[in-house]
Amino acid sequence: MSDITLLIIAISAFVAGHELLSHPLRAPLVARLGAGGFTILYSVVALGTLGWAGQLWKAIPPDRLWSVPAPVHWACVVLMLFAAILFVGSVTAPNPALMGMPAGGSPRGVQRITRHPMMWSFAIWAVVHILLSADPRTLVLAGGILTLALFGAAMQDGKKRAAVPAYRDHMAATGFIPFGAQVRGRQPWSAANPGLVAGLGGIALFAILLVGHPWLIGLSPLPQG
Repeated sequence: MSDITLLIIAISAFVAGHELLSHPLRAPLVARLGAGGFTILYSVVALGTLGWAGQLWKAIPPDRLWSVPAPVHWACVVLMLFAAILFVGSVTAPNPALMGMPAGGSPRGVQRITRHPMMWSFAIWAVVHILLSADPRTLVLAGGILTLALFGAAMQDGKKRAAVPAYRDHMAATGFIPFGAQVRGRQPWSAANPGLVAGLGGIALFAILLVGHPWLIGLSPLPQG
């Protein structure tokens, strides 16, 4: 069995494990194991499968399939800044899209840009790395994360809407795709401001990623030449 086939199996196990444990298996496992036991099981499965995929990715030599022009590369850099802002905004304010969080009140911060800011930060990361890395191993790894992020967000909407009728109002006031609420007139364009904490925090995170990327990966994320 080839290394790329093993990588496909590993990332598929990561995606499938997340979806199964987050949705159909969550309730029965929490009932049997308790919330703490379920969290431990979920963490072991997620970290184990993702770690396996990461080790396989590192073992496969890169084989570039295409190159992108400098303007596209710079556009990807800007997208990563946007992803960093979405991520910081997702962890610094309660998100009504998450199970257990109240669905009432007006959306704020990055939730007015997309109701799934964390998932979209992962999805943007995946698209950027597919475009810039352009090798089969990254297509598989990042493609799995992209699938998980967007499919998981859609599943999250359906689960929350079924469990909390008030969540329909949150969905009506927000957009799934970034800036979709503004395009469809659900939010004014002035609401696309992510807020001070998300904005400054995202810039700080982006700066850390720029500095750390060559040390962690061995490549600068900025266009060369």
